[in-house]
Amino acid sequence: MSRRDRHGRGLRRPLLPFGAPGHRTRAERFDDALADAAERLAARWGGEWGRIEFGSEDVPPSDPTPWEDGVPLGRLFPAELGQPTRIVLYRRPIEQRVEPGDLPALVRDVVAEHVAHVLGIAPEEVDPDYGT
Repeated sequence: MSRRDRHGRGLRRPLLPFGAPGHRTRAERFDDALADAAERLAARWGGEWGRIEFGSEDVPPSDPTPWEDGVPLGRLFPAELGQPTRIVLYRRPIEQRVEPGDLPALVRDVVAEHVAHVLGIAPEEVDPDYGT
């Protein structure tokens, strides 16, 4: 039995042909940049930083911590009760600070800052490309 769409015009089919690349959303491109930055640093520092999970959220929570001035670009949640350390980057504040082509560089810098805090060293030591 073939199904027709609700207007009776024909069979339903996919919007894109099989194998054609679909459109990547801004959130997906941000997540890709975050994964690339984390993998880049994991190759060099993964054995020293222990268990770290990287994640992203659209915006930071509305209750900033007392030491944060302005809108944070990311947050570090220390390991506790068997949970791994978590580094969360906030997509919208980061996207608003750069042009789309510069997004991977800022994501890389924010990840390097948080990893440097975990390791107790300067971000320049964690990532030689920090700030460029």
